[in-house]
Amino acid sequence: MHKFVLDLVKPYWKRYVVGITALLIVNFTQSYIPLLLQNTINAVSEGLLNYSDIILKASLILGLAVFMAVGRWAWRIYVMGTSRIIECDLREKLYLHLQTLSHSFFNQHKTGDLMAHATNDVMAVRQALGNGVLMAFDAVSLIIMSFFLMFRTHASLTVYALIPLPIMVVVSVFLSRMIGTRFRIVQEQFSNLTDKVQENISGMRVVKAFVQENSEIDKFAKANKKNFDAQMAMVRIANLMRPLSLLVGSLSFIVVLWYGGRLVIDGTLLVGDLVGFTMYLGNIAWPLMSVGWLFNLINRSRVSMQRLWDLFSAEPEVKDGFITNPKLNSISGEIEFKNLSFTYPNAKAPVLTSIDWKIKKGSKVAIVGKTGSGKTTIAQLLLRVFNPNPGELLIDGVDVLEYPLKTLRDNIRAVPQDNFLFSATIYDNIVFGNNESDHQDVEVATKKAGVYDNIMEFPDQFATRVGERGVTLSGGQKQRVAIARALIKRSPILILDDSLSAVDTATESLILKNLEETTSLDKQTVIIIAHRISTIESCDDIIVLDEGRIIERGNHNQLVQVGGFYAELYRKQLLEEQIKQFA
Repeated sequence: MHKFVLDLVKPYWKRYVVGITALLIVNFTQSYIPLLLQNTINAVSEGLLNYSDIILKASLILGLAVFMAVGRWAWRIYVMGTSRIIECDLREKLYLHLQTLSHSFFNQHKTGDLMAHATNDVMAVRQALGNGVLMAFDAVSLIIMSFFLMFRTHASLTVYALIPLPIMVVVSVFLSRMIGTRFRIVQEQFSNLTDKVQENISGMRVVKAFVQENSEIDKFAKANKKNFDAQMAMVRIANLMRPLSLLVGSLSFIVVLWYGGRLVIDGTLLVGDLVGFTMYLGNIAWPLMSVGWLFNLINRSRVSMQRLWDLFSAEPEVKDGFITNPKLNSISGEIEFKNLSFTYPNAKAPVLTSIDWKIKKGSKVAIVGKTGSGKTTIAQLLLRVFNPNPGELLIDGVDVLEYPLKTLRDNIRAVPQDNFLFSATIYDNIVFGNNESDHQDVEVATKKAGVYDNIMEFPDQFATRVGERGVTLSGGQKQRVAIARALIKRSPILILDDSLSAVDTATESLILKNLEETTSLDKQTVIIIAHRISTIESCDDIIVLDEGRIIERGNHNQLVQVGGFYAELYRKQLLEEQIKQFA
């Protein structure tokens, strides 16, 4: 974790040097002013100064005060400002790291927890590298300078003045440890609360459809109460810091006034020395009080740093490895499964078993089967959402694990079951797959996807904003926009994973006809995963999966003649169509 912090600070160490140097100069000046005032008062009491001398001394103090103001501005800019830069840099690094992680990571970590990392944890690190650094150097430098001047003024008075201060340090350390433990609970409860809000807002239409508003309000209230209780448990301890520090600091001033006053009355200490000593004590009072806050801040930031370090330590399960061949930068489109079996992490039974299947370049093939039979898993293995076993999945005769991930995914277009659209315009969603596309390309893609006419009916047409996850569009419109997004990305392999289920049969026929023309012209390999036979009956080769195994294979006519699962499914769907016609 220490390396993590050093890596954050290292690029900006020069800015810290400038800021800390300005801080030390200001603290030196701040320590010098009481000494100047002490000598001035002593000189006045002894009749050694005239009016012009006093005006000169006052002007000097005023000048030093202005100089300190400029210095304070400088160290705030160079230390606090640098911590803001690091906060921005850290948040960007966190986002970039999240982009590298595999799908399984996001299946195991809640969105609310990741949001807490990007907000509260990053902010806590910024406070440690800003306020924490300032408190540390400010406290150490002022305490050392002031102690030296206090001992120089009167040693025994210094010893008496410092008697209450160790109590404050011990109490601060004890309380700061308690705060560190409670802050971790606060972060966990904040994560739960954030996750609850994010999930509920995203699913608001489902909540309203099932009239569960009151139930969800109760759940949120409970999560909010837990967050509140955790915050209050920490605040109760944290808020003891300042009152205790002020109490102990007041005890030190009482000791100085009592013992120092006696020394002045006895004539062993000058009035100016007592005034200067009191100012020195004032100079160290706040730094000593800030020690408690510093321990508090360090413990809170340590918890956040550990949480962030754990997150940054997460390695993607799917990545380029030692067998990756960086020279592989293109794909033709031939695919071969060689006795492929696959089991999901932590699952007991394999989802695919002994899959042998060769897909020729430029062919159109299909996968059909019951829900959970492993259809989508085949698409995920092709995209390396999960890694297949070595040697069991080949593209153009090369193990899929040898392809760099970027090359592999650049050459495969996929329309998944969950058609995710960003909260942006329709145009932006479509060009997401190919930023080099122009408006004409977008129009062509939407016409092939059968959604162009729908878009033209919207008041803002392609500039229409689709809302979060595309909620302003119908299911069929979302699917067709997702298909257009895939079509605009030119690649030799196209995967359609049940991506026509929400469109009517007439629109489906139009889209399939357009796809046939486009993919045949460029000799693209097309893999269609579907439940409707009408979607796949023109395919060159069809496999039927059941419990992860291929139980039937052939073209449409061959499979119908076999009279197995595929034929039964086809018969049922024909019957459904006939019933709809007479309904």
